Amino acid sequence: MPLIKTKYKAPAFFRNAHISSIYAATLRKVDFSFICQNRIELSDGDFLDLERSFYSPQNNKIIILLHGLAGNANRPYMLGMAKKFKAKGWDVASMNFRSCSGEMNRLYRSYHAGAIEDLEAIIAHLQRENKYSEIGLVGFSLGGNLMMKYLGEQNNIPSEIKSAVAISTPCDLGASLKELDKTHNFLYSKRFIKNLKKELQLRQTHFPSEISKEEITQCNSLLAIDELYTSKAHGFKNASDYYKKCSCIGFLPNIKIPTLLLNAKNDSFLSPNSYPVELAKNSKFLHLEIPKHGGHVGFIQHKNAYYQEERTLEFITQERSRILESIK
Repeated sequence: MPLIKTKYKAPAFFRNAHISSIYAATLRKVDFSFICQNRIELSDGDFLDLERSFYSPQNNKIIILLHGLAGNANRPYMLGMAKKFKAKGWDVASMNFRSCSGEMNRLYRSYHAGAIEDLEAIIAHLQRENKYSEIGLVGFSLGGNLMMKYLGEQNNIPSEIKSAVAISTPCDLGASLKELDKTHNFLYSKRFIKNLKKELQLRQTHFPSEISKEEITQCNSLLAIDELYTSKAHGFKNASDYYKKCSCIGFLPNIKIPTLLLNAKNDSFLSPNSYPVELAKNSKFLHLEIPKHGGHVGFIQHKNAYYQEERTLEFITQERSRILESIK
């Protein structure tokens, strides 16, 4: 597919990447709440919590939302997307990755950017429950990487999955981590490190034989955390092995459903590999849109809805209409 010409025009004040990213993450308020929470028991003895919202008991379409690093189902960007789809007649299932719902998971492992088995478990659960005829996937940042890895790695994804959108997604994990380590991203990386170390300290109290307080204290970078915990706890040799095997960039050519990648040109989290221009030009399924502004999940407009929400709904609705037209 050719590159998509974006329609997004950032308000003047929000053309600064840091202002739009920080405002969207910390100051945005969304008037929406989920109806209930479902706990999903996993085959390895662990659990995941889903936040749910239903349009009607007989609904046949659902959108599944995946959050970013150190996020959860109730972050403003998740609520904004859920609100947009609910208003247009979709059921919504918003994932909390393992340990992200306010209660630590049972196992030493938690979540990571390539844990497609958890997404598979959620999809299977939803289909056993309601047999939706149409499923849409939306992933933000780390969740976008996980989602696109799933779509490109699995040969037989459920036919009910019709389209997907990835927003502000680091397609090359190692390269994007190097971007986060740069001076202009100091505040972001410091916040991520603080939150992740807090989670590790809690995990240490439950699994003292697996990790020590001293090891956690010595972690002063995201790379160090991935070396100490993320890679080892999830079966990778080291951080480099984790980044190589879980970056979605290697799986994008294999995606076989319409998928939109929406990455702002001024997103300071992303490396050049997160803008796969040539790949998109030669793909039937990967659509790439690169607005000039928007920062990291900060596509702010002069209205309550953000551009990423309107664009995601538009893309998924258009693909739905095209599919329905083709089977008439």
